[in-house]
Amino acid sequence: MQPKGLICAGGEATRLGELTRVANKHLLPVGSWPMIYYPLQLLQLAGIREVLLVTGKGHAGQMIDLLGDGRLAPRGGGDPILELDLTYKVQTEPGGIAQVVGMAEDFAGGMPLVVVLGDNIFEYAQTTSLGEWADDPSRARIFVKEVADPQNFGVVVYGEDGAVVDLVEKAGVVDTRYDAPPTSHAVVGLYCYPPDVFDVIETLNPSARGELEITDVNRHYALAGRLDASEVVGWWEDAGKHWQHLADIGHRIDATGANKLEAA
Repeated sequence: MQPKGLICAGGEATRLGELTRVANKHLLPVGSWPMIYYPLQLLQLAGIREVLLVTGKGHAGQMIDLLGDGRLAPRGGGDPILELDLTYKVQTEPGGIAQVVGMAEDFAGGMPLVVVLGDNIFEYAQTTSLGEWADDPSRARIFVKEVADPQNFGVVVYGEDGAVVDLVEKAGVVDTRYDAPPTSHAVVGLYCYPPDVFDVIETLNPSARGELEITDVNRHYALAGRLDASEVVGWWEDAGKHWQHLADIGHRIDATGANKLEAA
C-alpha cells in the first residue's frame, strides 16, 4: 500500500512580517533553495511520488508557476531536483492543519498519507522511520525532537512501557491539565496517518481559536493505543518563525546539508 504525500503550505505567515506581502512564505529562500523544495524532496526520498500541495489563495499562482507538475530540473542543467506527480488545492481561509489534512481525502483515495508542514526542514530525510511505517501503515506515527523550551510546543506523554499515551499542547497555557510539560519531546511537522484519518477528522470540533487542531487528531490515535513516536535523526528547524531565522537555517544547511540519507 504505497502512501501518498501532503504538503501543508497555507496560512498567513504573519510571523515573517513584510516578507509575506510579496510572496508565499514557502517560496522564500532558505539556503540556495526556496523553502518548499525541502519538504517535497523529503517525500520524494521516502519513495512517494503522488503529492498534494495545499496552499493559501494569496500567492497560489506563484507556487504553481514555480513547481508546475512537480518535475523540476535545475537551472543550467543537471539531475532533476524533483520528479513528483504534483496536485494542488487552495485553502481559502485559515482552518488548522487538520482541516488541510481533511482536504486530501479524495486525493488519498483510501491510501495512507504522509503529511509534512511546508516550513519544516530536516537534516536527514527520516527515510528509515518512514519506511518502517510504510511497511505496515495501520497505525499513526509522529516525529518528535527534544527541545529546550517544551512549554512552547505540543509534547508527548509516555506511559510506563514507553508507549505514547497522550499529547499536551503548550502545557499550562493551552492544555491546563498539566502545569508544566510532562516531557521535552516536541511534536514536529511530519506525520504519518492510516486511511481512517479522515473519519477521525470528521469527529473533531474547532478549538478555541476556531480551527481543527492536528494535536486532536494525534490525541485520538494516542488514546486508542495506535500512535507511535520516532525521534528525529539530526537537526530539525521550523523555518516560519521570523525572518532573521531564515538566514540562520540557510547557514546550517550550507554547513551540514539537508534531507540527507541515514547511514545503513
